[in-house]
Amino acid sequence: MSADPGAPATRVVLRPLATPLPLGFLALAMATTTFSAVQLDWVPADQGRVAALVAVAATAPLQLTAAVVGFLTRDPVAATGMGVLAGTWTVAGLTTLTSPPGTASPGLGVLLLVSGVAMLVPAVAAAPAKLAPAAVMGTAATRFAVTGVAELTGSPAWQAAAGWVGLALAAVAVYAALALELEGTTGRTVLPVGRRGPGRAAVDGRGPLDPRELAREAGVRPQL
Repeated sequence: MSADPGAPATRVVLRPLATPLPLGFLALAMATTTFSAVQLDWVPADQGRVAALVAVAATAPLQLTAAVVGFLTRDPVAATGMGVLAGTWTVAGLTTLTSPPGTASPGLGVLLLVSGVAMLVPAVAAAPAKLAPAAVMGTAATRFAVTGVAELTGSPAWQAAAGWVGLALAAVAVYAALALELEGTTGRTVLPVGRRGPGRAAVDGRGPLDPRELAREAGVRPQL
C-alpha cells in the first residue's frame, strides 16, 4: 500500500552538542601552569594564592561545565575526566588559599594520589578510540601523583618534578584542545588526534546504525 503523498511528513531534527574537551583541556592548562610557576620558584611562594584562585574561580567551573556537557553528549571520558579534574582542582585551590604560603599538606597529598589513580580510568577508556585525550588524562594522572608525593614529603625535589610534569601537561592539553577545536570547526582532521577504531568510525560517518546495535543504546534499553 503506497503512502499518501498529501500526508504530512515526519522529520526528526537533532541539535548536536559540541565536544566539551577543548574547554576542559584549556582550563586544565591554566591551573597546571600557574601552579607549576609556583612549584618551580618562578614566582614568589605567596603567589600560590593567585594559582589557587585560578583553580577555584576559573578552572573548576569550566571543567564542571565540560563534565555536564559530557554527560549530555554521552561521552563518558569527558564526563568522568572533567568531573574528577573539577573536584580535585577545587580542593587543591581551597587548600592553597587557606594554608600559609609554601607549606605542604599531607591531606591534600592523599587526595592527589587518589585523584591520580581515578584519572587513569578515563585515560584507559579513551585509549582505544582517541589517543590525544587519553594522553591528557594520563599526564594529568601523573601530575596529580607526583604532586601528591611532593605534598606528603615536603621535598623541594619532588615539588620541582611536579612543576615540570605540570608544564608538560599544559603543553599536551593545549595541543589536544587545538586539534579537537580545528577538527570541529573544519570538519576534518588538521592536527593528529590519534583517532582509531570507534573514534575514527564516528568521524568518517561509519557509526553503528544496525537496529541490533541501537537496541543497546541508552534510552532504548530498559536500564542504563
